[in-house]
Amino acid sequence: MKKANATISSFARTASIVLMLTAVTATVSAAQTFTTLVNFDRTNGANPAASLIQGTDGNFYGTTYGGGANGNGTVFQITPAGTLTTLHSFDLTDGASLAGALVQGTDGNFYGTTSTGGATFSGTVFKITPGGTLTTLYSFCSQLGCPDGESPEAGLAQGTDGNFYGTTSGGGANKWGTAFKITPGGTLTTLYTFCSQSGCTDGAAPYGGLVQGTDGNFYGTTSRGSGTNLTGTVFKITPAGTLTTLYSFCSQSGCPDGSLPTAALVQGTDGNFYGTTSRGGANNSGTVFKITPGGTLTTLYSFCSQSACTDGGTPYEELVQGADGNFYGMTNSGGASGLGTVFEITLAGTLTTLHSFGGADGSLPSAGLVQAANGKFYGTTEQGGTSSNCGSGCGTVFSLELGQGGSAVTLSRTSLAFAKQVINTTSAAKNITVTNSGNVPVMFSGVTTSGNFAVSANTCAGSLAVGKKCKIGVVFTPTQLGPLTGTLTISDDAANSPQTVALSGTGVVPVTLTPESATYPTRTVGTTSPAKTFTLTNSQNITLDDIAIGTTGDFAVSGTSCTTSLPAKGKCKISVTFTPTATGTRTGQLSVSNNASNSPQTASLTGTGK
Repeated sequence: MKKANATISSFARTASIVLMLTAVTATVSAAQTFTTLVNFDRTNGANPAASLIQGTDGNFYGTTYGGGANGNGTVFQITPAGTLTTLHSFDLTDGASLAGALVQGTDGNFYGTTSTGGATFSGTVFKITPGGTLTTLYSFCSQLGCPDGESPEAGLAQGTDGNFYGTTSGGGANKWGTAFKITPGGTLTTLYTFCSQSGCTDGAAPYGGLVQGTDGNFYGTTSRGSGTNLTGTVFKITPAGTLTTLYSFCSQSGCPDGSLPTAALVQGTDGNFYGTTSRGGANNSGTVFKITPGGTLTTLYSFCSQSACTDGGTPYEELVQGADGNFYGMTNSGGASGLGTVFEITLAGTLTTLHSFGGADGSLPSAGLVQAANGKFYGTTEQGGTSSNCGSGCGTVFSLELGQGGSAVTLSRTSLAFAKQVINTTSAAKNITVTNSGNVPVMFSGVTTSGNFAVSANTCAGSLAVGKKCKIGVVFTPTQLGPLTGTLTISDDAANSPQTVALSGTGVVPVTLTPESATYPTRTVGTTSPAKTFTLTNSQNITLDDIAIGTTGDFAVSGTSCTTSLPAKGKCKISVTFTPTATGTRTGQLSVSNNASNSPQTASLTGTGK
């Protein structure tokens, strides 16, 4: 329905002929889990031709090209577990034949396009709430001669300015499509009309949508144009509408660089753009390519490079970059049964076929994938499935879970030892860094502590992408004296969950006087002994004030470094001598008073006179 079956031009239809090829083997890892979530049956929609998106509520939202209550397509919601709800069935007056993906706006609503229907039967832009209330924002071909465009085949992209940007595959001043901007309220501005240059060197018939690059400009593809070959372009367009053609396909003899791109681009984490062509390449079955923002193109892979095209062919839709840095996509043909594939491709161009469709599990996918927060990939097939209401099947929604054996979490340390801490006070935080060292995203389910320890900060919530880090802060609040232990437990869906960190610390009183006792040697009555030294320690995080030192019995302070205050974590010395006034055992006490909660601190003193 989308791309392959669009009715805008016979050229596009011809280019979409599916190569039904005899299969040999499927290259699917046993560690992967493919699950069919929904079989469309016309009543709940038919022939989904667009990628899904995951909403902020965690559910997925998508469209079907046909089916529904009126046979003109639907907008649906589906939970990650596979429960589908039809949010709206189009009735032609409000649109029909949905070929583009939805986008969730910053206001929480979803925005999309229909390729036909509406006031002039030339397609629409619409808004739909998560609850299913639809508003038609614009009907194309509202102007005489359709200079505003017609038949949008792709979804929208919301720009950083809050407006939405998109393309139409037809209409415009030259009848070869447009690039447009539309406000959330429905005011449309035509930014560019394709085929404005002689020979359509600026491109024509854009079937893919736009993507806003990190430089603020928009990037896209046209399926036709580029001079005598008419095989498509990659272009850049400013938000104001200035267009630059970055690359013209089939620039090389035999088109090994690809032709007929029908998909939007995606900007990789390396700043380059990645995309597909549905034809061309070494085997005329399409390519995966990389192109710099300046226009230097590299063909990463030519499909149908394996015997009987078991690696797939004719990719119609955009790629998605996974959390592991690789790209993922689907082909509309080829594979073990000739009905399309799901593939992974590295940035260097190494391709792996992850799944070959066989019919009952779906066939002829013409949309892209989306990787959900749980790490699984979700997608649609335009045909196939188990419903008999559409001949070859009405299409499916599926999930693909890659092998989880590579999931792992690494901790920066496995133990945290806190310094001595005054009871009933809280220490400074110590941090643990958590790294996703596996090859799939990790979903956290909880972070807990035991004993006299608590989590003070935590960025390890939700999903953590491959190679990314998060931090957990832990504090120590002793409620009793002496050594104390506890455990930090991190729970997630990694293979080595839960991860634990041993916690330890010691609870102490606010101020101590050591040693707690002292015994002096026997001394002749009336003579003074050498001094014994005592240490006053302030374990608090605040200054100790109002210090006063005193002794009782035959003992006296002979010197001290203590003043009336002692800084936080500070120490001072007190020297005490013994001068017996009588024979026999003599006792006394050194006492230090202050504003600490355990004041006064004391040490017992003993000596013998002779």
